[in-house]
Amino acid sequence: MAQEKLQIYARLRAPKAAAIAGIVFAILLIVAMVLLLISLPENLQDNMTWLTTNRNNLLLALNLVPFAGIAFLWFMGVVRDHLGNKEDQFFATVFFGSGLLFLAMLFIATALTGTIIFLSGIQPEHLIASGIYGLGWTFAHSLMYTYAIKMAGVFMISSSSLFIRTGAIPRWMALLGYLLAAIMIFRIKQIDRVGWVFLFFPLWILLVSIYILNVHYQNKSETASRGN
Repeated sequence: MAQEKLQIYARLRAPKAAAIAGIVFAILLIVAMVLLLISLPENLQDNMTWLTTNRNNLLLALNLVPFAGIAFLWFMGVVRDHLGNKEDQFFATVFFGSGLLFLAMLFIATALTGTIIFLSGIQPEHLIASGIYGLGWTFAHSLMYTYAIKMAGVFMISSSSLFIRTGAIPRWMALLGYLLAAIMIFRIKQIDRVGWVFLFFPLWILLVSIYILNVHYQNKSETASRGN
């Protein structure tokens, strides 16, 4: 088993890059989601005053999302390289597809939210009267907390399955991914009250990335010791 793990890590040409990409993605998405969640009122349909008072936080959160997406793409690519020929085609397809779908939904919801914030500063009365405000926020919330979060959960399940099959990360870490993914997929009932559950995704990615980075430096130290 130990020899198989060494072969997996030897196949990875840039484990440090994968870990750093995962850490960057996790931190950026956590910051963006926290800023967004602390800015949202109890009832989005009441009025638009919260958009004015929290405008800076919202804009910062939205501007962080594209960079988080770039880091996530890089993370997915290097994780596949990390698995190498040990990669299972079925789970790899689900892994890749769910990751891309999650990212697409995240970008669409972010773009729609940014559009509403921009229009609220130009024609706030028309935005409410036309129904664009209510429709836009309902669509953005549904996309993020009904569909994107479930794709994130599927990504975690497929990733955990790949990691268990290859032994690339500890088994408990993969099982934790299953548990958090199940909560994200099956416990989403009331959008405004369970938004914090979304943070399970970047937190788990952060955990996996830190482990990969730690293993990279351990292997590097072992190689240096053998050379001496």
